[in-house]
Amino acid sequence: MLKRLEIAGFKSFARKTVLDFSSSVTAIVGPNGSGKSNVAEAFRFALGEQSMKSMRGKRSEDLIFSGSHSASRANRASVAVTFDNSKKPFKVDFDEVTLERAVFRDGASEYLVNGSKVRLRDTQEILAGANIGETGHHIISQGEADRILLANTKERRAMLEDALGLTAYEFKKEESKRKLEKTEDNMKQVEALRRELAPHLKFLMTQVEKLERADELRRQLAEQSAIYFATEERYLNTEKEKAAHARSIAAEKLATLTAELNRLDDTTADSAGMKKAQAVRDAERDLDRLVGEKAGLAREIGKAEGALEAARQRSAAVARDPYVKVSREEFGMLRDEIESQVEHSGEVPESLKAALAAIRGTIRAFFERFALPKDSYLAEEEQTVFKLDEEQKKLAAKDAALGEMVERARHALSRTREDARAHEEAGREGKKELVKLADERAQATAEVAHQGDRERELVTLTGDLDQARAEVAALIGEMLLNAEGKPVEGEERTAQEARKRAIERLKIRLEESGGTGEDVRQEHKEATEREAFLGRELADLAQSAEGLRTLIRDLDDELAKNFAEGLKSVNDSFTEFFALMFGGGSAKLTLEEFDAEEEEDDLADEYEPRKKDKDAKPGIEIAVNLPKKRVQSLMQLSGGERALTSIALIFAMSQVNPPPFLILDETDAALDEANSRRYGDMIESLAKKSQLIVITHNRETMSRAGILYGVTMGADGVSKLLSVKFDEAVAVAK
Repeated sequence: MLKRLEIAGFKSFARKTVLDFSSSVTAIVGPNGSGKSNVAEAFRFALGEQSMKSMRGKRSEDLIFSGSHSASRANRASVAVTFDNSKKPFKVDFDEVTLERAVFRDGASEYLVNGSKVRLRDTQEILAGANIGETGHHIISQGEADRILLANTKERRAMLEDALGLTAYEFKKEESKRKLEKTEDNMKQVEALRRELAPHLKFLMTQVEKLERADELRRQLAEQSAIYFATEERYLNTEKEKAAHARSIAAEKLATLTAELNRLDDTTADSAGMKKAQAVRDAERDLDRLVGEKAGLAREIGKAEGALEAARQRSAAVARDPYVKVSREEFGMLRDEIESQVEHSGEVPESLKAALAAIRGTIRAFFERFALPKDSYLAEEEQTVFKLDEEQKKLAAKDAALGEMVERARHALSRTREDARAHEEAGREGKKELVKLADERAQATAEVAHQGDRERELVTLTGDLDQARAEVAALIGEMLLNAEGKPVEGEERTAQEARKRAIERLKIRLEESGGTGEDVRQEHKEATEREAFLGRELADLAQSAEGLRTLIRDLDDELAKNFAEGLKSVNDSFTEFFALMFGGGSAKLTLEEFDAEEEEDDLADEYEPRKKDKDAKPGIEIAVNLPKKRVQSLMQLSGGERALTSIALIFAMSQVNPPPFLILDETDAALDEANSRRYGDMIESLAKKSQLIVITHNRETMSRAGILYGVTMGADGVSKLLSVKFDEAVAVAK
C-alpha cells in the first residue's frame, strides 16, 4: 500500500530524495548520525505530527536543512508520502493518494492532498479511515521501543484505540459533540429571540384587542343606527302622511264653511245688515289673507333658516380659505330688488310698507357704512351667510309686521263682529249659525296653517336624518349598508330619543378609538408568524439535538463494543507473542480500576477538590508474568525484557488491526542473537499484513528485508541514499 516517500530540505536531506517501498519489508541501515532516523521522522512530519519533541526539535525551523560549510541552507522542507488507493482504504476518489506537508522558515505550514491545499483536520480524517491515527502507534522512533510501557494509562488507551481503528469513531463523536454544542447555542439564540419578541407581541396583542373592541363598537353602531334610521324614517313618513291628510281635511272643511257662510250671508242680509256683514267678511278676508301670507312667510322663514344653517356650516369649513369670495354686484342686485319692491307696493298695507322701508334703510346703511368699491369682493361663503342672514332678518321683520297686522286684523274682525252682533241682537238666534260657522272657518284656517308648519318641520327633520346617516356612514362605511334594520313598532317616542343618544355616545367612543389600524394588524400578523417560525425552529433544533445525542450514545456503544472486542483480540495476540519472545510466561492488558477510597479522599480535599470527568474512560494497564521470575511491576523489568515486552505488544496491536505500514527504528538494538531470530520471524509474520520499514544495525533483521537502503553522510553534512534490492542482487549473482 505504501509506494514511496519523497523528502526535500527536511533535516539532513538537503536534496530531493525518493525512497521506493515495493517490498513488504524495507530495511534502512547506515552508521550512527548518517540520518537514518530522519526517515522515520519524515513519516511523522508528513502525517501531521505536531509535537516538535517527537521529531527531535524545538521549533519548526529546526526541521529545515540548516546548511553546512559547503551547502547553503534551505528555506523550505517538504515530505510527500504516496499510497496505493486502488482498494479505496482512503475515502477519496483517486487510485493514488499523495499526502504532502511543507514548512517554511517563518513558521508557516501547508498541507496538500494530491496537490490541493487542505487543513490538518482533513488530513487526519483521511488517515483515520486507513487506521493511521494521531498517536503514531505505527511509528516507533529510536529510543521509543518501550514508549508504550512508559506511557500513562490514558495515553496507552489512546494508542490502543488508535491501533484498533477507533479514531474514525472518535472523530465522528467529536464532530457530533461540536454540532450538538452549536445546536444548543442556536437553541439559546432562538429562545433569546422569542423572549425579546414576547413583550412586543404582547403589546401588539393589546392593540389588536383595542381594535377588536373598536370593531365591536362599529358593529353595535351599525345595528343600532340601522334600527334608528329605519324607525325614524318610517316615523317621518307616517307623520308626513298624517300632516298632509290633516291639512287636506282642514282645507276641505274651510272651503265648505266658506261656501256655507256665503250662502247664509245672502239669505240673512238687509241693507244695514249687509253692510255689517260685508264689513265682517272684509275683515275676515283681510285676516285670512294675512294669515295665509304669514303661513307662507313662515315656510320661507323655515327654508331661510335651513339654508342659513347650511351656509354657516360651509362657511366654517372654508373659513381658512381667503380666496372664496362673491361680487359686490350681487349685493347691489339685492338692494335694487328691495328698492323695487318698496316702490311697487301700492296696495300693500301701511304696516308692510313700513317694514319694507325699514329693510331698505338697513341695506342702504350697510352700503354706506362699508362703502365697497365696485370691483371689490367678499368671501363667497361669507357673502352667502350675510345674504341669508339679511334675508332672515327681513323675513323676521316681515313676519313681525304681518303678526301685528294679523292682530290688528283680528281686532278689526272682532270689532266688526261685535258691531254686527249689536246690529243683529234681535236676530241673534237666526244668525247664531252664521257666527258658529265663522268661528269654525277661523279654526279651519288656523288648522291649515298649523299642518303646513308641521309639514315644513318634518322636511327639516328629514334633512337632519340624512345628515346623521352620512356621519355614521363616514365612521363605519359599508357596515351601515350591510346592516339590516327593521323599524320598531308600538314604542314611545322617548325610546327613539334614547336610541339617538346611545348612537351619539357610540360615535364619540369610536372617534376616540382611532382608525381601523390595518398597519397594527399587519405588524401583529407578522410578529405572530415570526414567533410561530421561531417555535418551529426551536422544535427542529431540539429534535436535531436529540438526534445528535442519540448518535453520540450510539457511537459510545459502538466504541465500547469494538474496544472490548479489540482488547480481547490484542490480549490473545499479546500473550502469544510474549510467550514466543520469552519462551513462556503470559501478558495481558487490563482496564484501570479506580481506587474508591483514594477518590473519596481527593474529593474531601477542600483546597484542591478532584473533579471527576463524567466521560472519563478507564486507562490500560499491562500485567506480565515472566516464566522464570516473579515481577510486581513493569519498572522491575530489565532493559532487554522491556524491549521484548514492548515489541510483543506492538506486534500484537499491529496483528489485530494491521496498519498500512509499520516503522521500527532500532527496536531490536537491545536483543541478543536468539531473540533477534525470534524478532526476525515475527517481522516476516507481520509483513504478511503490513508493510514494514525497519531501521536497524542487526544483521538478522537486515536478512529479512527485500529492499535495503543505505544512508551515508559526506563532508557537506547532507544525507545520501544507496539502495539494494535483494531479489535483483540474487539474480545478478547467479
